[in-house]
Amino acid sequence: MNITHSYSSYVKRKAVFGTILLFLLFLSFVFSLSVGSYKIPFGSVVRAMLGMDSSKASVVVWNVRLPRAIAALLVGAGLAISGAVMQVLLRNPLASPFTMGISHGAMFGASLAILLGAGSAESSGRIVIVDPNVVVVFAFLGSLLAVAVVLTLAKLKGLSPEAMILAGVAMSSLFIASTTLVQYFADELQLAAMVYWSFGDLGRAVWEELLLIALTLVPSLLYFFFKGWDYNALEAGDEVAKSLGVSVERVRLFGTLLASLITAVSVAFVGIIGFVGLICPHLVRLIIGSDYRFLLPSSALLGALLLLLSDTLARTIIAPMILPVGVITSFLGAPLFVYLLVKMEGRA
Repeated sequence: MNITHSYSSYVKRKAVFGTILLFLLFLSFVFSLSVGSYKIPFGSVVRAMLGMDSSKASVVVWNVRLPRAIAALLVGAGLAISGAVMQVLLRNPLASPFTMGISHGAMFGASLAILLGAGSAESSGRIVIVDPNVVVVFAFLGSLLAVAVVLTLAKLKGLSPEAMILAGVAMSSLFIASTTLVQYFADELQLAAMVYWSFGDLGRAVWEELLLIALTLVPSLLYFFFKGWDYNALEAGDEVAKSLGVSVERVRLFGTLLASLITAVSVAFVGIIGFVGLICPHLVRLIIGSDYRFLLPSSALLGALLLLLSDTLARTIIAPMILPVGVITSFLGAPLFVYLLVKMEGRA
């Protein structure tokens, strides 16, 4: 009876934390739609969302702010849960899809596309991506190339999780060198376009791209939630997981591939956004522990909340100018990550 009561309290605490995150996410979502260079009252936002308002506010909400806010929810949730999955699969607290070389692969692909004529800048100084679809396809292929090399090496040579991280770091170095080489041959307008693309910007995603991100993200999230028990077993070590009937190699390979795919699709459409995948799982782990049945959905909610608030700050801090959200997450993420590292070391 006592064990049953204790387990019920344990589950209730996790559920309360998730409910609080969900409530904060809802408030932040409505708030993000109402603030900006053109302020819209809460009531007008709600009426616009329900299709009961045909004024200018409705146009701003549906055509400008809503796609941006939904991009923040999808990309933030995807990056955060990818980071959480990578950390348990590779048994490394610093693991994330970015340490696998994915973002640098995307940067190389996008830079190559711009060099081949997909991007430039006008004489006025305004950066123009001539054909964003080509840039996205090249960025996506670059991301997948990084993942494919690391996973192929892991499969053929039986790399350990630690060796997979090192292989990812090696791929990152290779793509950085390749990007530098591409930039060397670019003219100054193309070089400006390459730098612009590397800034994470949620305003680039349109409804069709958001649908593609959602179609990649939702099935992956369901798979990760379904595998929560397997990840708990892996947390205790490979031998323990195998003794409990977990197919360790298959879970590790498939989970790494899905996490990388989510990140690759997100990075290809909105650019490089750092620290969300690294910070959110650690923050959730400090609050509710490492039970992956609860850590995964809470990380997804926190990632969506963090990126939504960061984007709202980016749009309002020096309005009407809009800062790239990747700059905000880096400024917030770096000191927060150092704080978390110090706090975790103190607990060790």
